[in-house]
Amino acid sequence: MTQLEIMGAKAKEASRFLMTAGSKKDEALNAIAKALRENADKIIKANDIDIENGKNAGLTKSLLDRLKLTEERINGMADGVSEVASLADPVGRVLDGRTLKNGLQIEKVTVPMGVIGIIFEARPNVTSDAAALCLKAGSAVILRGGKEAINSNKAIAEIMRDAIEGAGLPRDCVSLVEDTTRQSATELMQLSDYLDVLIPRGGAGLIKSVVENAKVPVIETGVGNCHVYVDKSADVDMAKSIIFNAKTSRPSVCNAIETVIVHKDIAEKALPEIKAELDKMNVEIRGCERTKAILGDSVVPATENDYAIEFLDYILALKVVDSLDDALAHIAKYSTGHSESIITSDYESANKFTACVDSAAVYVNASTRFTDGGEFGLGAEIGISTQKLHARGPMGLNELTSSKFIIRGNGQIR
Repeated sequence: MTQLEIMGAKAKEASRFLMTAGSKKDEALNAIAKALRENADKIIKANDIDIENGKNAGLTKSLLDRLKLTEERINGMADGVSEVASLADPVGRVLDGRTLKNGLQIEKVTVPMGVIGIIFEARPNVTSDAAALCLKAGSAVILRGGKEAINSNKAIAEIMRDAIEGAGLPRDCVSLVEDTTRQSATELMQLSDYLDVLIPRGGAGLIKSVVENAKVPVIETGVGNCHVYVDKSADVDMAKSIIFNAKTSRPSVCNAIETVIVHKDIAEKALPEIKAELDKMNVEIRGCERTKAILGDSVVPATENDYAIEFLDYILALKVVDSLDDALAHIAKYSTGHSESIITSDYESANKFTACVDSAAVYVNASTRFTDGGEFGLGAEIGISTQKLHARGPMGLNELTSSKFIIRGNGQIR
């Protein structure tokens, strides 16, 4: 057996223990939260190595921000684990029940997935977030982070495994693949004898690779080419406030916007005010010819690719369109199905936008930055699903379970 197959077999065994772990899961989660706080210095020392390596490798400022751990962020990670512990157990919920004419009693109940694989990139907080959610949902998890965060991930994983074992659960409820080569990622994608589902969290390249190569069922998450459309009836003050928040509050996350589309009837009024707001954070604007005609030479001419990618940086694509239908066509062509917003005072425009935009989250007069399990009141999340099966949008505990039918009889035969 390969090292990953051994890890998979141990995770499978641990997952069987978790099926009946009950309140032990919460004890383990609270132990993890406590251990993260108590070992913050150890985690930061490991993270410092990753940050230094990242600088030497030429990582961008936004990627270094995603990688950076501080005491405050580690306390936030611990708080997130504690929050998961406080949530209702998603396992064992009765979804449906009935008694048939033959006397058979049928219940459909939620059950753990089994073993969940997570492949992610340069955000070490995902290590504790994913582990906590999978553990609460009754599943073992195998984590495979990127090379940029390997030292941070190893420190966090070891702390969690010790805490889990101290709480009376198998330490292999959580495992970390320490080999960050492409070969290990490919092998994990094909570990169908042990993994029940695989969830990639990262950029478009990672997700495309997982979808194309995995032999394990995949839930796509994360790629967010998100849009704001400023309708001709929009309140310009509202529009510039929402755009500024959705682009600059944290540009490196998947619910930040990458493109703003503006109706031609409001463009000459709105664009200068939007640009003035974005200038506060030195946002580079890449625009169409009509945008450039209004805003001048400070606008970088937009290419086709600029409308199709996640910048994950202080860069924004702008496009002026003739109508709401043109805006909808642009979104349909370039959107990744994550989050889109319309700024409008027109009821019919709002309704048409929400009906026609095929994304996981569609907003009217609000920032796309709210697309988050916690912000939606769903608790912590494993990611934002941009597909339609089996989950869509923020994926919390309930989305990390499956279901089965339990049938009780008294001797019935068919």
